[in-house]
Amino acid sequence: MPLYYDDDQTMLADTAGQFMAEEGSIKNQLRHWRDRDCKDGFGHGLWQQFAEMGFTGILVDEDDGGLGMGQVEANIVLEEIGRNLTPSPFMSSSVLAATALKHGSNDVKGRWLPSLLSGEKVYGVAIDEGRKHRPETIACKAEKSGNGFKLSGKKDFVVYGASSEMIVVAARTSGSDSDRDGVTLFAVPQDAAGMSHDSVRLVDSSMASHITFDGVELDGDAVIGEVDGGREVLDAMLVAGRVGSAAEGVGVARGAMDMTVDYLRQRKQFGKVIGEFQALQHRASHLYSEVEIARAV
Repeated sequence: MPLYYDDDQTMLADTAGQFMAEEGSIKNQLRHWRDRDCKDGFGHGLWQQFAEMGFTGILVDEDDGGLGMGQVEANIVLEEIGRNLTPSPFMSSSVLAATALKHGSNDVKGRWLPSLLSGEKVYGVAIDEGRKHRPETIACKAEKSGNGFKLSGKKDFVVYGASSEMIVVAARTSGSDSDRDGVTLFAVPQDAAGMSHDSVRLVDSSMASHITFDGVELDGDAVIGEVDGGREVLDAMLVAGRVGSAAEGVGVARGAMDMTVDYLRQRKQFGKVIGEFQALQHRASHLYSEVEIARAV
């Protein structure tokens, strides 16, 4: 894979960069919703704009109404999100949930993808069950019940969980808690009886939920992929999420670098702009190299 953008990716980067700098800036979004103690932690109006720009469907196949792009394009958007610290459900909805829904039946796709593409709905992903990220251990259980399943257990730190109209839940349908097989993914609607949220604000001002499932009844159509065969889909979600998180981190580094370079150009010491000092030029050059290497990786 070439370590540079093609023409379409360059155009996407320019578009996403300008959009996020103007509409998704720290002043317009992060500080705005944080200072109002917003229960969602993000702006639904901005999410609608994401949809209008086509960002919500980057990883959705063209046959399903999306743009049919790939991880590189999703990472371009995520880098600009990180650069501007823009609070949005792009990662949970358009990367993680969208990756899961690729493996869903036509009924599952038909129910959930249109509202994702239009920006009408936000989706969450419930995987972890403790203070640490340990997706290899799934204890939340989904037991056979009639033609469907009964979901019981807890999930922790579900980002934007209380704001999500649907949550992709990884649950155990067979085997022991640490078995690789025996995991199934479910599309659980927000209004499912027996599901409750304990919302918390995270250190970056985003919102997350500790979710309890108390005998939540799900029909068979809620299954994403194969019963007992959800680990493969879960792995694909985690790969997309981890690479996406890395891209967002590169964006954060770029934002910090931009602020630093601007300061070097403005601050004066001993009658000179400090950016003229060779020692600081060397450090700035090294920082630039580190950011570019991180993007290439």
